[in-house]
Amino acid sequence: MVAVGAFPEFDRGSSFADRYLKINETLLRLACELRTDLWTLDGLWWRVKSADGGEKDNDLLPPLLDDEEPQDFRLERHLHDFMFDNWSSIPLANDWNLHEEDGEVVAYEYDTKEIGKIDLLAKHKNDARWLVIELKRDQTSDATVGQVLRYMGWVQEHLAEGGSVEGLIIARQHDAKIGYALMHTTNVGLMRYHVDFQLEAVQGLPRTSGLDLP
Repeated sequence: MVAVGAFPEFDRGSSFADRYLKINETLLRLACELRTDLWTLDGLWWRVKSADGGEKDNDLLPPLLDDEEPQDFRLERHLHDFMFDNWSSIPLANDWNLHEEDGEVVAYEYDTKEIGKIDLLAKHKNDARWLVIELKRDQTSDATVGQVLRYMGWVQEHLAEGGSVEGLIIARQHDAKIGYALMHTTNVGLMRYHVDFQLEAVQGLPRTSGLDLP
């Protein structure tokens, strides 16, 4: 869909359900315009993907589970939006507020207008401290560490006004490279995230026959 310019646009912060419905509506419309069914349309996408040299990363919907990542759902693609939209519900909100300017929250992809955009920028609730948050996605550990240090330097120079600046890298897993890179860095932390997926029966509704549900 990306390759042929048919992938729909979404407002930042749109829920997964809203995105899914919009994509489904687009697929139904395309199938109608092409006078074909969804099964055939799916085959056409594979043709487009092969001709384009590989799968496009639309950064919105997780791909089908594969042997390499059976449970991860690749939710790092959605982690950025989730943290911003649910900031008050995560532990970091106990001590940090998302950065505001002129009464408006500007912490999401804070634009330095010089060296790039910071994933999330926060200020301590009580102390003169700033927090640069970077999400490790597909880039290498070295690139991630270098990026967060670069942004920290920029915040120190342009925003901190004498306060201290700390960094936080959020990754799906910890590897030796990032561990060694941060070993002698006292002001950059590392946090891992995990997905907790559970199913539970709904009280008052019939249970599925043959399944031992709680």
